[in-house]
Amino acid sequence: MKKILFVLLFSSQFLLAQKENVPEKKTQKAFAKIDFLSIGMPDNDPNMGYSGIHYNLMLNDWSYVGLGIYGAITGNKGGFFTLGVNAGIKKYIDDKFYVDTGFHFGGGGGAGAPDGGGAFILPHFNVGYDFKNFSVNSGWSYVDFFDGGHIKGHQLNLSLEIPLNYSYSKYTFSEDEFSFAELQKSDWNINSKRTSLLFHVNNLRIKGNTQGINSGKTIRLAGFELASYFSENWFAFLKVDGAFDGIKAGFMDVFLGGGYHVSFNKNNTNILAKFGAGAAGGGGIDTQGGFLIYPDISIEQKIFGDVYIAINKGYIMSLNSHFYTSSYGIGLKYYIDRNGIKADEKYSNGKFKGFEVITKHDIYFNAKRDTGIEQNMHQISLQINFDLNKNLYVAGQTSFANFGDAGAYGEGIVGFGTRSNPIIKNKIVLFAQALGGAAGGGGISTGQGLILKPSAGFNYVLSDALSFRAAGGYVKAKGGELSNTFLNFGLKYHISFLKMN
Repeated sequence: MKKILFVLLFSSQFLLAQKENVPEKKTQKAFAKIDFLSIGMPDNDPNMGYSGIHYNLMLNDWSYVGLGIYGAITGNKGGFFTLGVNAGIKKYIDDKFYVDTGFHFGGGGGAGAPDGGGAFILPHFNVGYDFKNFSVNSGWSYVDFFDGGHIKGHQLNLSLEIPLNYSYSKYTFSEDEFSFAELQKSDWNINSKRTSLLFHVNNLRIKGNTQGINSGKTIRLAGFELASYFSENWFAFLKVDGAFDGIKAGFMDVFLGGGYHVSFNKNNTNILAKFGAGAAGGGGIDTQGGFLIYPDISIEQKIFGDVYIAINKGYIMSLNSHFYTSSYGIGLKYYIDRNGIKADEKYSNGKFKGFEVITKHDIYFNAKRDTGIEQNMHQISLQINFDLNKNLYVAGQTSFANFGDAGAYGEGIVGFGTRSNPIIKNKIVLFAQALGGAAGGGGISTGQGLILKPSAGFNYVLSDALSFRAAGGYVKAKGGELSNTFLNFGLKYHISFLKMN
């Protein structure tokens, strides 16, 4: 009898250990937000229609933090972009009505606007109504470009919010691998979600005679496109590009849209039709208010595994065709079936992959201007890292000036990095990275926009999900006079997600 009890006890402990061996599936409550406000401009300029895309994480039942990017879409400031951080309180009065009060702090500018150094605040107080699958809210807001700018005032704002929760596990589980059988017995035995990430080079052939000396030129841009599938064929996407050749530096576009995906040739070939709308401008290109549409068709061919080569052909234009271009490009796309083991593909195992979001403050020492003047410039910066393995990662970064009289300056760069294993009681991780891409605006001397930006630094672990990050490096513009050292510091949010193999 004792032997039987021992066997039963040992078996139950073994099964429990096996179940606990798979990382716990956690859920982060979050929501996406699109808002619009009409900002009064000085010097008898028309109001600037200012629209933002935000992603906020709920810290508890009533408070949130997040990130947002804004762009001009009406008026005459096409090419005006900003990046910033959000924080707020969202408190329900009853089951449907709620109040939302908070603020946004960021940097940016452009289009000849009186933005000063670019730093601004945008507090708000809204009342909203929850329709379950989405909510709307509206109320008072105030904007102030306080670092020498002349854009300030009170206005109404209108927002649309959509719940966008996600599943994750601790970052320490990144690169841990588990069999399909093990995952079937865990909380990860749910439908997977498909995501794709495209890094591309795009070309805009400017048509018509409304662009002065830029008519007939080809703008060369580098950027990325992130897509999330909500069915087998339908997806939503976010596309961000910056110019690095063809015109004076400073042109940028941001598009949000949807598309339809068709696969054939045993899922080795894909055709995608997309339509997006968003904001673009800068670099001497006249997009009037900044609102553009983006129809496009792409064809993709599998190279190996989940990696495809993609070519695209489309158009980017304003509704009145004042700005009209033919768009064509090439890129590499990576598909991920994540956070679930139920998918159309047959998988044998799953691996947890590390993902990092970094918000930081850059200081460029003695940044050279087109006028020859050297002056320190500050930036607010967002970097996203995707781990290739324990020690290598691919990175994308966007930055906007917020102090130093260069409010229209922005960057969009990509590259690779390497990191050490944790040292000194597993608290410190050393890293080095090399990024490059497009930059310009704000009178900073970047030529046609191509920069290189190597750096090195350390992360200090604060919790399972947060680290303090600091680095130093060097930035060099090809074809411009920008050539100086920089420092940055900020916070890194790090998690892992399940990827099926």
